[in-house]
Amino acid sequence: MHPSTQTQYPWRFFRSGGFDQVQINTVEDLKHLAELDQKLWSVLACPTVGLEFDKRTLALLDQDGDGRIRAPEIIRAVRWVCQVLKDPQILFEETDALPLSSINSEDQEGTRLLATAKQILQYLGKNDSEVIGIDDISDTTKLFTPDHFNGDGIIPVQLTSDETLIQIITHIINCYGEEHDRSGEPGVNQEKVDQFFADAHALFEWFSKAETSADEILPLGDKTAAAADLFEQIQAKVDDYFTRCQLATFDGKAAVSLNPADELYQSLSVLELDNKTEGITALPIAIVAAGKGLPLGSGINPAWSALIQQFNADVIEPVLGRCEELSLDAWTDLSSRFKAYRQWVQDKPNSPIASLDINELKTLLSEHTQESLTNLIQQDLNADTAADLVDSVERLVRYNRDLVTLLRNYVNLADFYGAERKAIFQAGTLYLDQRSCELCLRVTDLDRHSQQASLSGAYLVYCLCTRLDQAPITIVAAMTGGDVDDMMVVGRNGIFYDRDGNDWHASVVKVIENPISVRQAFWSPYKRIARMINEQIQKFAAAKDKAVEEKSAANVSEGVKAPAAQAFDIAKFAGIFAAVGLAFGALGTALAAIVSAILQLPVWQIPLVFIIIMLLISGPSMLLASLKLRQRNLGPLLDANGWAVNTRARINIPFGGALTGVASLPKGAKRTHHDPYADKKSPWPRVLFWLVIFGVMAGVAYSSGWFDRYLNPQDVTTEEEGAVFNDATVNITVIEEAAPESESNAEAEAE
Repeated sequence: MHPSTQTQYPWRFFRSGGFDQVQINTVEDLKHLAELDQKLWSVLACPTVGLEFDKRTLALLDQDGDGRIRAPEIIRAVRWVCQVLKDPQILFEETDALPLSSINSEDQEGTRLLATAKQILQYLGKNDSEVIGIDDISDTTKLFTPDHFNGDGIIPVQLTSDETLIQIITHIINCYGEEHDRSGEPGVNQEKVDQFFADAHALFEWFSKAETSADEILPLGDKTAAAADLFEQIQAKVDDYFTRCQLATFDGKAAVSLNPADELYQSLSVLELDNKTEGITALPIAIVAAGKGLPLGSGINPAWSALIQQFNADVIEPVLGRCEELSLDAWTDLSSRFKAYRQWVQDKPNSPIASLDINELKTLLSEHTQESLTNLIQQDLNADTAADLVDSVERLVRYNRDLVTLLRNYVNLADFYGAERKAIFQAGTLYLDQRSCELCLRVTDLDRHSQQASLSGAYLVYCLCTRLDQAPITIVAAMTGGDVDDMMVVGRNGIFYDRDGNDWHASVVKVIENPISVRQAFWSPYKRIARMINEQIQKFAAAKDKAVEEKSAANVSEGVKAPAAQAFDIAKFAGIFAAVGLAFGALGTALAAIVSAILQLPVWQIPLVFIIIMLLISGPSMLLASLKLRQRNLGPLLDANGWAVNTRARINIPFGGALTGVASLPKGAKRTHHDPYADKKSPWPRVLFWLVIFGVMAGVAYSSGWFDRYLNPQDVTTEEEGAVFNDATVNITVIEEAAPESESNAEAEAE
């Protein structure tokens, strides 16, 4: 393959956050964006939610509606806006209003956009306006009328004059809900029309089944429903009666037992009776006998007489004719007829239009009404109107304001690493523990986000934010300055300001610990030691206090008298005093040895010793913190929210310090040092300090022998005499050694 001879566009890069980022500052940068290798893009995809960015602009960019803004969609948007604008440099002004003169009238689509923009301004009564703003196209209901096709596929009642279609549209809206037309009026779309007619045809078939089998399903016509209700009231009692009669036929002796006993009537005789008395209602509907039918005149239980007479008049006589009693076969025939009716009622389609009657349903389904409505919807979808162009004008106006902002948070992260404004993923500022955290992100799933965000290497604080009349939100804030000695998960509260300036009550719910600064790591070993000593002292004091309480409680419960004071034991006291003295002496001797060794060093080496000691203690913590701070990365925080970060966006130590502000007095501020409520200073720390100094000095003097002259004077005299004797011996030796040398010198002179 031959190498390409095409001239490469001279991209310019800037370095920030530890990586190279492409600059997007000129029109040529926009026009050649599609040529930029996507490996050099900072981001390849971002979600359409959880951003401090215009939601409508994001919806227009998300052309496939998957909830994500992908790199190809960004490229298409940039290419289109460069095509329909005369000078795309206007995009860098990021204003809400777009001058009509900036639309490219030489481009075919630009010409249509310009005409549509003028028409929109005309609708709004702004014929003389030379600019079109976002406010002009935000409310599209002002730009469309319901009696004209607008291309959205939604049909309001104003779009037709056919009464039947108007009736159907009204039924659909009432039963299946409404869709809002671009004019703002309620209407119906193809999906709801199809659902209505599917349910209507099913209901019509159900009605038709009763018409074709009227004798079987509707034996009494329109009165069948009322007759069926009456039948259900007496069915159980009549079935019970005929079953008893069949048992009596099976065994004549059973008739006596199946009829009420005399004792039952005796119990009723003492009551005040009427047709609704519970005992009478429980009696058989008629006297049981073998092969007997149900009497329809006299001989009926008074509690059931009225229902039987009504059933005879409304059901039996119309179906079977006039008769004195109802046989078992006739009852079985009636039961089968009402069983078919009940099954038909049970098979009725359960739909929102089930309340329509057959006559109204026939009217709605006549004359190809479904086809007529479908044609209206298709005419609206295929209409040659300015509806799509209105959307395109809105797209252009919003891109004019927002597109470059998105590029500076997508192709590069200039807004995040710059000092002019916040990035679109920064939700606001969290004030907590005397500091302000600028790197705050919205979080939808705390558990899922924290698992991935922990890889960022930053100290993260998750807060639940609440505000009156607002749904609670969860944020995560990166703390990159100060210390965290007083940070608590439970009960730690702060205040969160969103990008609109609204204040939210913030409560810490989770913390992911990581180093914040090298300075904090330097002091952390000493703080841990002090904390450990404090905890041990507290445990020791608590244990002693508990022991005293238990001993006192035991003495009180057992009634034991306090033992008499023991006589003072001078030997024991002397032993304790000696032990304490030995301990202090050993400690003083050790300190004296250390101080003596340090004092023997040259003066310039003494500070180095202390520095080395402190580095040995704090060095490992500082080294570990430094390594982790160099690994802090913005990527996991954004990836956990659905971003596709394409680079390692570092948060180094200087930049991290800029993301978190620590409380400090403002420049030029004055303060008084007098505190009327300050803690009183105890003299004991100063006393202990000087005692330690004197003890060290005494140890140094003792180890150097300064006190031997006063403690053991004889040893000092002997040592001095020995020193004098040694000096004399040395002098004699020197004289003897010098004599031969002088003689040799004399001989040399004589010669």
